[in-house]
Amino acid sequence: MQELKEKKSEIRKTTLAQRDALTGKQRAEKTRRIMERLFEFANFLEAKNVLFYMDVDSEVGTEAMIRKAMEYEKGIVLPWVDKKEKQIVPLKIEDIGKDVRPGYRGIPEPIPQRCKIMPFELIDLAIMPGIAFDERGGRIGHGTGYYDRLIPKLDVTTRKVALAFECQIVPQIPMEPHDRYIDIIITEDRTIYKI
Repeated sequence: MQELKEKKSEIRKTTLAQRDALTGKQRAEKTRRIMERLFEFANFLEAKNVLFYMDVDSEVGTEAMIRKAMEYEKGIVLPWVDKKEKQIVPLKIEDIGKDVRPGYRGIPEPIPQRCKIMPFELIDLAIMPGIAFDERGGRIGHGTGYYDRLIPKLDVTTRKVALAFECQIVPQIPMEPHDRYIDIIITEDRTIYKI
């Protein structure tokens, strides 16, 4: 178990360094291509309610995607971290400018007093962050386990999608029993369906 944790830690460190090394211009261009792929993606087009994340640091940028998804009249759901219960609560936002503020670890989050809870079974598509992924749907996050605890609560029909730069795709993620797989990864170059 310790060996697995060390491997994951090494992958996390290496992949983060590669992602952080992208220039702002490279990141913007790759994000634009990922957004194009997402908005051509049948599961996205068919979805009524989409769980997004708000990006931080060098992650694939999501704010423009959220604004555009609102123009497509999608219900936008964002994760609010309940630190006491150690879980993600999905909250529906109406206005990204008024309903969101910095929260857990400085990550922009929906304001619980302004937003309604979205039942898990009504989320059609869940877009998730992560640091590294493999083509089998393996995922390494920041090690807090919030998304690993969220995934089992989603309906079996909910598509679990990661947005990632190609530099975040690694040959193999060492998966522990509590780790959860995702279904699809969208990068600037391709859409990867779990093998």
